[in-house]
Amino acid sequence: MNTEVREAVVVDVLRTTFGKRGGALAHWHPTDLLGFAISALLDRTGVDPGRIDDVLGGCVAQVGEQSTNVTRNAWVAAGLPQHVPATTIDRQCGSSQQAIHFGAAGVVAGHYDMVVACGVETMSRVPMASNARGGTGPFSPAFLEQIDGRLWAQFRVAQVLADRYDITRQDMDAYALESHRRAAAAWDAGHFSREVVPVPIKAEDGTFTGEELTIDEGIRRTGTMESLGALAPAQSWEVETAPDITAGNSSQMNDGAGAMLICERSVAERLGLPIRARLAHFAVAAEDAAIVLSAPVPATHLLLERTGMKIADFDAIECNEAFAAIALMWARAFDPDPERFNPHGGAIAIGHPLGASGVRLAGSLLTRLELIGGRYGFQTMCEGGGQANAMVIERLD
Repeated sequence: MNTEVREAVVVDVLRTTFGKRGGALAHWHPTDLLGFAISALLDRTGVDPGRIDDVLGGCVAQVGEQSTNVTRNAWVAAGLPQHVPATTIDRQCGSSQQAIHFGAAGVVAGHYDMVVACGVETMSRVPMASNARGGTGPFSPAFLEQIDGRLWAQFRVAQVLADRYDITRQDMDAYALESHRRAAAAWDAGHFSREVVPVPIKAEDGTFTGEELTIDEGIRRTGTMESLGALAPAQSWEVETAPDITAGNSSQMNDGAGAMLICERSVAERLGLPIRARLAHFAVAAEDAAIVLSAPVPATHLLLERTGMKIADFDAIECNEAFAAIALMWARAFDPDPERFNPHGGAIAIGHPLGASGVRLAGSLLTRLELIGGRYGFQTMCEGGGQANAMVIERLD
């Protein structure tokens, strides 16, 4: 019997700068943008790409340019060895975080020695929910019966959760303003240079313009409580069901990609690769499929129960800012130190290219741990269908 104890470790993780929908990266095909991120990761680590056992990629709108296994297409388009397989995962917004979970599990189980977990979403070219078209749609009468017909837009769900946790419009706007402030400060201090690679800008015909997107395009430095307070509800129909949820206190729609190299620890040591962190603990949970944004709370409880850890054990925490209401919901439930909670801003400022966001959170988490000399980091995010992933990473010296 093989009694080898295997550990999944992070060699490196990076992401592209994030472009606004219709902005600087709008002329990048998603296949090529993900290929760019993967190539940048492999170049930075110096790893022979032919040694990679598998490539696991997250993507939500797997239709059109992001269809037909965008992860495999990205690997091939980047000119990487075609004997390396790849697959694409859809756990909605947590797709690339799930790719990390699967990759780590495969390493620990002995199925992989070296795997890339990655993700992409180009929301300029493949609009959100474009994969829900066709036939009678993804929600059958039997599904609708199970959720009592509560097929609500996410704006309304965010409002339901804000009301449930006594979160006001002022609370959400103040949180959003702080997200932009923290993200801008992190860029100004050079913190994001650890995790972000600039992206060459393409013209409409696909040629390079000679310019680069060197900073996340959606960060706003001039917002005020007054300007945020003047925004109308984001849900233009049945406004009374989501009056406090606006574009200002919601995540942005973006174009972006990210990638992480996961190795078995002894393999990384043998190859002389840096070991930045250990992928320590994982949980996934789900609850009411109609209230699609609430599951970070039960996922966190599950992880804490399994590990015996406490919120105070985490030196940095990332809860995806799909909406300010969701980050504040999690904070109401667990009362983290505000300085440890989304310390470099989040999706409200940085952006939320759906399939790439799980890797983005992990990169930001590791950056923060290294900056402050912290040991444990935690991340979670809400996902369509009422699901959530949760993960703990341990920084290693």
